[in-house]
Amino acid sequence: MSSLTNIANDIPKSTISADLAAGRKRLDSVWNGIIPGIVLVAMITGVAFSARNVSGFALFSPMILAVVAGMVYSNMLGTPAHAKAGIAFSQKRLLRFAIVLLGFQLTLGQVVSIGAGGVGIVAATLGATFVFTITLGRLIGVDAKLAQLIAAGTSICGASAIVATNIVTDARDEDVTYAVASITLFGTVAMLGFPLLAPVLGLDQHAFGLWAGASIHEVAQVIGAGFQNGTQSGEIATVAKLTRVAMLAPMVVALGLMARRGSRDQAGARPPMPWFVVAFVAIVALNSLVAIPAEVKTAMALATAVMLTMGLAAMGLQADISQLRSRGLRPLALAFSAFLFIGGFSLMLVKFVG
Repeated sequence: MSSLTNIANDIPKSTISADLAAGRKRLDSVWNGIIPGIVLVAMITGVAFSARNVSGFALFSPMILAVVAGMVYSNMLGTPAHAKAGIAFSQKRLLRFAIVLLGFQLTLGQVVSIGAGGVGIVAATLGATFVFTITLGRLIGVDAKLAQLIAAGTSICGASAIVATNIVTDARDEDVTYAVASITLFGTVAMLGFPLLAPVLGLDQHAFGLWAGASIHEVAQVIGAGFQNGTQSGEIATVAKLTRVAMLAPMVVALGLMARRGSRDQAGARPPMPWFVVAFVAIVALNSLVAIPAEVKTAMALATAVMLTMGLAAMGLQADISQLRSRGLRPLALAFSAFLFIGGFSLMLVKFVG
């Protein structure tokens, strides 16, 4: 005991004071750099979740409401400078982790349940829509990165796909916001309109569920449209949509390869396999092989929704409406054309192949 006391006495008091001061400085740096931004993002996220209880807003997911709320806040009040680091943290790291957690919502057994024909329809629709959107975007003069975001959001899974794709494409925040807004608009139209078309087109519950799952943009929109036409239709639509979500990983890898091939500096190009894609696939495999308790899955689904919403709230906070306006109507026309294409192409496959 005396030896310990002697050692402590040998340590210069100035060294202890310097270490304590350095520790306080680091804590102050974290507080002033990250915490305020996260708190602001969390407040907007809370508003987005609460707004769903208001009549008229229940049709929209918290992610969409968060983007809008963030844009309104930043463009009316301005974003505090001391909050920007925390906003950037929410936009990048939280979003990537949320995409990984999406894997808990999918198993390989669910994919198999819609049959080889259903998987084929989903895959063909996704690929054709993506190629169509990229090609049309080039023809009408839409920025390539923005066209990729619209293509991913339309063909795969709405806002989540846009976020994941942007990690590879590295588009501007305004482009991400524009893509999310346009995808939300036309996805909502599909959610409300497609169930009304089911009897007109002669689609039974199985066929309509497959069509809705293969063509409507957001997961929440697919569920809303599917169950509006019946329980069987809703279940098939959900599985078909989750199958599209599973295809997010290979699509991001493909985009990474394209970005690397198009880079002049091959050695410095970003890797074609982002870490979150590997983690996403690993979680899907784990969820397929191990019986994860329902309570855990529920908690993961909630955590995923919250983190995705926080990430999109952060994007809204960094979006400049004047720059969105400068993009003009061409990207909106591209999103509308992609919406018509995915609906028509998938319907053709369901009618004549499914």
